Amino acid sequence: MRGGVSRALLEAIMKIILGIDVGSSTTKIVALDEAGTLLKTAQMWTSDTLTSIFGSAGRILHDCGRQLQDVEKVMLTGVGGSFLDGDVFGIPTIRVTEFEALGTGGLYLTGLDRAVICSIGTGTSLVSADGGHFSHVGGSAVGGGTLMGLSKRLFGITDFEAVERMASEGNLKNVDWGMNEITRTQLENLPDIATASNLGKMRTDATDGDVALGIFNMIYQTAGTLAVFACRNGNFDNAVFTGSLSYSKMARYMLVAVGEMYGIRFEIPKNGVFATAIGAARLGLTDAQPAGAQQ
Repeated sequence: MRGGVSRALLEAIMKIILGIDVGSSTTKIVALDEAGTLLKTAQMWTSDTLTSIFGSAGRILHDCGRQLQDVEKVMLTGVGGSFLDGDVFGIPTIRVTEFEALGTGGLYLTGLDRAVICSIGTGTSLVSADGGHFSHVGGSAVGGGTLMGLSKRLFGITDFEAVERMASEGNLKNVDWGMNEITRTQLENLPDIATASNLGKMRTDATDGDVALGIFNMIYQTAGTLAVFACRNGNFDNAVFTGSLSYSKMARYMLVAVGEMYGIRFEIPKNGVFATAIGAARLGLTDAQPAGAQQ
């Protein structure tokens, strides 16, 4: 390419930044180039924290066709990151708080300037993100761990996609009480199709599919309601949903229904599963403190 450098050559000589989000159940990793372009994403089970950190790094380097010397830095975040002392494969490793990484990733993926970012992973965590200011506003122990724990106990199933398929054949009317079933009075600002009690109805002839759908509904309505409270408390118009459970087909209509009920715009961005890892990596595009500075 006369007078310039080809894109392929530019990509080959560019250093990359790895963002690793070590959760309690899965470890997510992304690779960005120096221009901030997302190159690859990957995730693996966190059966062993250190194994998942080093294993995910090796996996994404293989997928990118890169070597250790091509990595400028590793940006590490998540609850499991505290188990690592020192650097990843001798690469300068910078630790950033999960809330800062989540907020950064959520705003970047949506192009918003301010929003409540809600991560639905093993549990649920909410962060207010306003420009460069991030604050943990609360959370819930209800999340993907709740879904898988109940599914294992009730159905003997630990495969998420299998539970999701089962739920797709369910009927909420067999397990949930609706407002229109318990009162003849229209409550102010609350439609009669709203849920009055998750799993409170539970007909004796309810199928496993009905119960599975009810569990999904309980989790998403809990996360959605918490996001509404956080938005109202901080005067936010938008809530962004990320994390492992945000990609489920169920999330698309169950979460949106909660947002529409309360007049809050709910967004589920592409690559939202990797939002925290992406946010961590993007923080590496600017000056950051050395490894161990942020605990």
